[in-house]
Amino acid sequence: MTRADNWDIGARETRATKEVVRQKIIAARNLIKCYPLTPELATKLFTSKGMGVFCFSAALIEWSESELNDVKRLCVQAYKNAWHLPQSTASALFVFPKTHAGMESTLPMAVLTQEWLLHAERCMRHQDVSKKIMLAGLNRTLDDWLCNSFAELIRQIELRKWDDATGDFWWRLAKAL
Repeated sequence: MTRADNWDIGARETRATKEVVRQKIIAARNLIKCYPLTPELATKLFTSKGMGVFCFSAALIEWSESELNDVKRLCVQAYKNAWHLPQSTASALFVFPKTHAGMESTLPMAVLTQEWLLHAERCMRHQDVSKKIMLAGLNRTLDDWLCNSFAELIRQIELRKWDDATGDFWWRLAKAL
């Protein structure tokens, strides 16, 4: 088996994991449709079961923009099911923050960002090799993007697409923020 074959195996396992996550979100979405729960309880149930499974793989697997949009679409469908609304109802109610009269439902990008921030915090907590690796990765990313700080990287990346940089933790975290 060549090195390229090994990378292909990883890609196949990633695709399989993404499909398992997707199917479990669909199962959670369909579960809340079948039971006579209050909207608040149904929303909590979906967030626990549907978004919970996404949470475990979110930081470990590289999700493309289209895959994240697909997961977001499934989540919004589930929230509409929870509130006993037709699927044709506008999604803005579930996506907008509470400060803008929305429900601020838990969506994949928020979960992904939270998991990345927790990962970075855990790695940077102690003076050990994990911290050195994370700082080396940050410095490499800053050099690649010709930035002097993480805040500058966030501003630089605002104009880029999600899928422009793959495999770079700091780039994706900056884009998510």
